[in-house]
Amino acid sequence: MQQTKTQRMRALIDSGKIIVSPGVYDGYSVRLVEAMGFQTASTTGAGLANSRIGQPDVGIMTLRDNAEACYHIARSVGIPVMSDADNGYGNAVSVYHTVQYFEEAGVAGINIEDQVSPKRCGHLRGKELIDEREMAKKIEAAVKARRDPDFIINARTDAIAIEGVEGAIRRARLYVAAGADMAYPDAITSEDEIKRFVDGVQAPVSISMGFGLRGRATTPLISVKRLQALGVARVSYSRLLTSAAIRGMMNALRAFRDGLDMESATERPDLVAEITEISDLMGYARINELESELLLEEQIEKKYGGERPDMGLRRR
Repeated sequence: MQQTKTQRMRALIDSGKIIVSPGVYDGYSVRLVEAMGFQTASTTGAGLANSRIGQPDVGIMTLRDNAEACYHIARSVGIPVMSDADNGYGNAVSVYHTVQYFEEAGVAGINIEDQVSPKRCGHLRGKELIDEREMAKKIEAAVKARRDPDFIINARTDAIAIEGVEGAIRRARLYVAAGADMAYPDAITSEDEIKRFVDGVQAPVSISMGFGLRGRATTPLISVKRLQALGVARVSYSRLLTSAAIRGMMNALRAFRDGLDMESATERPDLVAEITEISDLMGYARINELESELLLEEQIEKKYGGERPDMGLRRR
C-alpha cells in the first residue's frame, strides 16, 4: 500500500538522515522545490503573511488565511509539506481546532510556537513568551486533536533570545514530554548552541537556517553536512525562496524600467523564465491529456479544429 504523506514525513524523520526542507509560499515555489528533487517542503509563516496579505509577520495573518493558503500549496505537489501554524491562534482549545484545520488542509505536520498573541517573526526584537506550562497544554491539545497519528507536531520555542539556551532546552523537554514529535529552537545563533540543544532535548530537532545562501545576526550559515553531524533531524530554509524571488523581481523590474525610454525594446531572457518552463512546471500538459481523454470529439473539434488538444504554449 502506498504511504500517505504523513507516513512518508515520519519515515524521513526516523531515517537518521537530515531532512532538507526549503520554505515555500505559493504554487510556483512549492512546485519548484518538488521539481528540483527535494523530498519535503515547508510553508513559511512570514512568507505567507508578506506575500498573501502584504503585511509584516506580526500576527496579522489569521488561521483561515494560513490554512487556506496551505491547502492549495499542499495539494499542488506529491511531496509532504509541513506548515507554520504560528502560536496556534489562541489558547489550548484554539490549538485543538487549529490542528484539525491544518490536517484537513493536507499538510504533513505543523510548527506551534510559545509566543504570546499577537506573535511576531522569531527574528524580531520584542518577543514575549507564554508560560511554559500553558504551552505544554497546547501541545497536549494538538496531540489530542490530530486524527492521523502520523501528523507531526513540531514544538517551537522562541526562548533563546529571552531565557537563553538552557531555558529553551528546559521548555523543549517539557513540550516533548507533552507529546511533541519534534523540537524547534528558533533564532539559534551558533553551532555550540545547536549541539547543546540537540544533546539536551534528546528528541528529533528541527532547525531553521533562514536564507540558506547568506547568514544574518540571528541565523548562522552552517552547511547541511555539518548540521547532520551536530545531530539535527530537519533543517528548513524559510526565507530562501522568498528572498530569491524578491531579488529576481527587483532585477527584472529595474531592467524593464531602465529601458522604458529606449527606441528598441530591451530583451533580457536571462531575467525571465521561458513560457515553456512555466507551463511545464505548472502541469499544462496534464490538462491536454485530460481533454483528450474526457472531452467529446465535437468539443475537441471546436476547440482545436480537429488537432489533438494542445494549448499552444510551445509554439512561437
